[in-house]
Amino acid sequence: MSNAMYNKMWHQTQDTLNSLLDKESQHMMESQNNQIFIFQMLATFYIKYVQIFRNLEDVYDQIVHPQKRILIRKILDGVMGRLLELKNEMVELELTEFHYFDDILQDLKLAPQQLDIPIPKYFLKEKLEVIKGREKILAQILADIGLDIPDKKYTTKSIPLEEAVKLIQIAERARQGRLRAMFMKQIFLQEYRAKQARMLGEKVIDMGAAALQIQKVWRGFSQCQKTKKQREEEMIFLGMDPPPLFNEVSATIIQAEKVSSLRNETQVKHEENYRKALVTIKNDLKLIEGPDIKENLQDQIRHWFIECRNLTGTFPEYPNVEEGGSAIIFSNKTPQQVTEDIIANQEEEEKNKKKKKNKKAKKPKKPKKEKEKKGAKEKNKEEDEGWKMSPSVFLPTMQEGNNVYKDLWKNKDESWNFPQNYDPELIKQEKRKELESEIRVQVDELMRQELKNLKLAVDREKEYPVKAGKKKGGKKKKKGKKGKKGKRGKKDKDLTADRTIESLYKELVEEGLLIQALKVNLSDYIGEYSYLGTTLRQVSIEPMPSLLDVRQLIALYGVLPLGSATVHEKAPLVKSLLLAGPSGVGKKMLVHAICTETGANLFNLSAANIAGKYPGKNGLQMMLHVVVKVARELQPSVVWIGDTEKTFYKRVPSAERMMEPKRLKKQLPKILRLLKPDDRILIVGTTQRPFDAELQSFCKVYQKIILVPRPDYASRFVLWKQIIQRNGGIITNALNISCLAKITDGFTQGHIVEVVKGVLTDRRIRQQNYKPLMAAEFIAMLTSMSPVYQEEEESFKDWYAKTPMGKKRALALMGGNTEKEKDKGKKKEKKGKKEKKKK
Repeated sequence: MSNAMYNKMWHQTQDTLNSLLDKESQHMMESQNNQIFIFQMLATFYIKYVQIFRNLEDVYDQIVHPQKRILIRKILDGVMGRLLELKNEMVELELTEFHYFDDILQDLKLAPQQLDIPIPKYFLKEKLEVIKGREKILAQILADIGLDIPDKKYTTKSIPLEEAVKLIQIAERARQGRLRAMFMKQIFLQEYRAKQARMLGEKVIDMGAAALQIQKVWRGFSQCQKTKKQREEEMIFLGMDPPPLFNEVSATIIQAEKVSSLRNETQVKHEENYRKALVTIKNDLKLIEGPDIKENLQDQIRHWFIECRNLTGTFPEYPNVEEGGSAIIFSNKTPQQVTEDIIANQEEEEKNKKKKKNKKAKKPKKPKKEKEKKGAKEKNKEEDEGWKMSPSVFLPTMQEGNNVYKDLWKNKDESWNFPQNYDPELIKQEKRKELESEIRVQVDELMRQELKNLKLAVDREKEYPVKAGKKKGGKKKKKGKKGKKGKRGKKDKDLTADRTIESLYKELVEEGLLIQALKVNLSDYIGEYSYLGTTLRQVSIEPMPSLLDVRQLIALYGVLPLGSATVHEKAPLVKSLLLAGPSGVGKKMLVHAICTETGANLFNLSAANIAGKYPGKNGLQMMLHVVVKVARELQPSVVWIGDTEKTFYKRVPSAERMMEPKRLKKQLPKILRLLKPDDRILIVGTTQRPFDAELQSFCKVYQKIILVPRPDYASRFVLWKQIIQRNGGIITNALNISCLAKITDGFTQGHIVEVVKGVLTDRRIRQQNYKPLMAAEFIAMLTSMSPVYQEEEESFKDWYAKTPMGKKRALALMGGNTEKEKDKGKKKEKKGKKEKKKK
């Protein structure tokens, strides 16, 4: 697409964002009591923000104007953050991580695929060189210590030349023998037919009957072909079969990819030109306009001196550098406004002095009972008012970006800027302000000296040295600060202050705690949407989440905050994730996908991996310190704890006692407390047996718990199709995928991948042209595998119902308000009994 097309796309997206911001500002003030209405409102906003996010991501990736990209990036980060805020609101409202928007999508006339949350390409583009350099270093360290995984190379034994010649001769003689046998067979058949013809005698050839027979056969064959073709066309028309060459990449897509890569190259060039222009234009302005700005500032400050002298009789005190210098006085003000401010400040100072003298007695403190009564009244008022949308951190930034767009870019004439390079006038406006602030610092120094000279010459005032009492007070303050620093130093003591990050990084790699993430994209986690989620919830049935619901949660809680620093700092903070589900559902794959999409480092702190490493309490403390230090320095980072139930075992099995699986149990909460919004570090745990862990300590560590289910019929159908095609298989009418999806009920993605790889060997792939794939080939391999039964899935559901979020959801479904009131009543009774005992 062209520059004009992307500009048009941006303008349309900004218009929709503007209207959405207006609607949100209206609803922020309103209070609601109807939960269904509230959820529909939040869900509608969420869906619309997803559409805006998708469009802005495309625009930011392809637009080449550097100054436009700065603004789009700001708005894009704001939209991402707002999405996370709305998701958090919906979770708190419905008390579940999974939401279904079937009815709202139908009203908005959108397909479920349009709800996919895209991963911004700039996450990797902007730090591609850093990631590549890190990968090289990691590969080099692994190669040096012999832990790299080379490609499988089959060893071949060298044989003498004579043996090799003999083998070739044997193979050639066998080939000639087969050919000779085939020729002999053909000669034998010819002789046999001739002998039979002599024995039966020659028949009279009826040319008409022969022609009729040929016509019958040919007409039957041609009609069969026509019928088959018509049936295929009908199935394609109905959408039951894909059109021909559907799986092949079209020429237009290849051309579009070439254009997008060219646009990315021009993006880089324009960015370089823009950075150079920032320096050159500033230097030019300094030479041309610098002296004039200096003179104007000096005249303005001198005028202020004279005005103050005329009004008050004395020269003013010059503001300090810490306060901002003369910039405070002349911040977009006329000389008249400055004089008014001076008079007003003097009057305020006089009033304050009088008040201080009169106010000697302190205000009487209000008793606790009155405060408690006030608090209770406020709570009752809030309950009566109803639900209100919580204030947003990202709405002001989006509003600000939208206002900049309206003022600057909406109606801007860019007919002169066909290649979409930087706008020099905008750079001049920015740099003039910077230049003025730099020159103001120099002018302030000169004018302070001039003011001293004026005071000496006119008022004959001298500057007296500061009193000793004030200095002592200053020293005392400094001592207090030192004391605070000392306390902080004890808390954040650096155990490896004498070592470089490179050496710590190498140590972690050698110990196997920092591992190489597999190159897996989040889009490779294949699945289908749950189309009946809303319908089932209306009938009070809690549906099992689909695989794409899980993928969306990983994108929201894992990828977006780790990819963008601004989103991570301001959005609702998620420090830890738990992926719970049966074996083979792709939990580890999701962990690797988070690292791939964000370019994050992967630290493996699984119980099996840290066994025997850094022994003792001091060793454990050192290990965690090094991991957190390196993770902070090279953020974003993911700390993965595989089989995390072992860390929180109820009872440690006797076979695993030597491994000390519970080493991290007490340390993990401490690590979570140390993590700040600035630290883009995510702790991800994976478990296939969460029932073996202590629930309370388990749920304290993991902030968000995501159940990863076995695939349903729709997901299995898509899985079979895509995995067969990815492994070199050709899908024909002979292969009944629907049958495979039905039979594999209970089998996971891991089972399906294993079966497909087992069947589609190199030899079988070559045979496909004359021997198409059949469902029976895949079914044969499935017989040796054990599926995930319904009882196991139910056990995961039962376990999740015991978690804090599961309990809240169950209470809400059962009418939790009445139970809360009962609990309050019980607490009051207990308090009353305690007070009686005390008496």
